[in-house]
This record gives sequence, C-alpha cells and structure tokens, in this order.
Amino acid sequence: MKSFEELLEESVERHGHLCAGQVIGVRMAMLGCRLVGIEEPKSPQFRKKLIVYVEIDRCATDAIESVTGCRMGRRTLKFKDFGINAATFVNLDTRAACRIVSTEESRDLAKKYAPDQSNKYQQQIAGYKKMPDDLLFDIQRVRVKLPEWEMPGPPRRHAVCSRCGQMVRDGRETEAGNETLCRPCAGEAYFYPADNISPES
Repeated sequence: MKSFEELLEESVERHGHLCAGQVIGVRMAMLGCRLVGIEEPKSPQFRKKLIVYVEIDRCATDAIESVTGCRMGRRTLKFKDFGINAATFVNLDTRAACRIVSTEESRDLAKKYAPDQSNKYQQQIAGYKKMPDDLLFDIQRVRVKLPEWEMPGPPRRHAVCSRCGQMVRDGRETEAGNETLCRPCAGEAYFYPADNISPES
C-alpha cells in the first residue's frame, strides 16, 4: 500500500479539500485493510475481496472510498445511515472483519499532538496525523452477515412490486400480507408526490 501522505494527497484531490475527516478516513482505511489482511485493496488480486460498510455520509467516507477503491456501483461499498464516524472492513475470502470508530476523545487530544497550531481545525488535521491508532480509534473484531444478494456481481434476486409493478433487485423488497412491495409502496419513501412540477421547480 502507498504511504499515508501519498494516499492523503490522492484523497484530497478527489474530495476537493484537506480536512480532518480526510485524515481520519485515510488512516481508518489503511488500518482496516491491514487488520483484515488486505495489502493493496485496489490491486487486481484484492479488488473483489473487500467490502466496506460506512456509517456516515461525510468527509471520511470519501477518503475510505479513495484508499480502498470500494464503490457503491461495484457493491463493495455499503452505506448504513447511522450517523457514526465508523466503518467496518470485511475480507470476503477469510470473512475476517473489524469495525473502526473515530473516538470523540481525539478532538480534545489533538491539541496535545499539535501544540504549535492555534487554529482548532488545523490542530485537528495535524494532531490526527500524529495520534496513535489506539487513541484515534476504537477497534473491534466483528462478524458480518453477508447474504448472497449482498455480494458484488450481478443481481441474484429479483422481485416485482404487487402495487406499482416496479422491479426490485437484491432482496430489497418487503412482504406485507400476501403482497410483495417495493419500499416506497410499503410506506418507506423519502419522497412524496407534488403537483405541477416543472423543470424550474
């Protein structure tokens, strides 16, 4: 795997700016890969052997994606909307998995590792670069259930919504009584109908 500085530079270029989340995400991804035995996640040897579950839609997730090469479109990056700055790394060959959480204490500890920085945000960036893994992160060995339809590759399961006729892939349908429903028809929509929509709306 490339050095931390090289990976951070690549991630910043992809993300658009340097921030504390980039430092945390790059370090989290490097540590997660090492702990589950993935030496170079973007190499052909390992490209389809790593799945990462991210738990927040913020800066660190872009860094994790950059370092690992995992993508939602490849079904190797999974998003669990927990609002926690955490990620779980799974080696598909060995099923070794670890969940890494960014500690809240690291915010206060940053000043100890970057005392020359007076600006809080610069202090976090500099401090997170130097802070030991065991202070920056909580690390837990875990097991992850991986149903067949969660795996990378073509869809292994299809269902048709009984109400709207929409095709639902990868086991995301819901059963309600005798009906097979897509999530919107089951009442889980994030949108609602609006009248008189125009391109300018």
